[in-house]
Amino acid sequence: METITTLKSKAGALFSAIFVLFMSAFSFAQETKTGGGTVTTEQTTTTTTEWYANPTYIIIGAVVLIVIIALIARGGRERD
Repeated sequence: METITTLKSKAGALFSAIFVLFMSAFSFAQETKTGGGTVTTEQTTTTTTEWYANPTYIIIGAVVLIVIIALIARGGRERD
């Protein structure tokens, strides 16, 4: 009886793996055009700077973090 349960478990896992494989292949499938013709595309590029790429914000964040750590460490001391 234990062998049948093990085989069912392994068969279920194999079926799941095959299903995931086919669904992955299906999701990456693309339609191809067979007709002759030219396709032109226009691309415009814009460059933006993210706030976290600016060193000023990194330095300010580091200073704030050091101040918070210092306040927590100082608050943990007992006063005499």
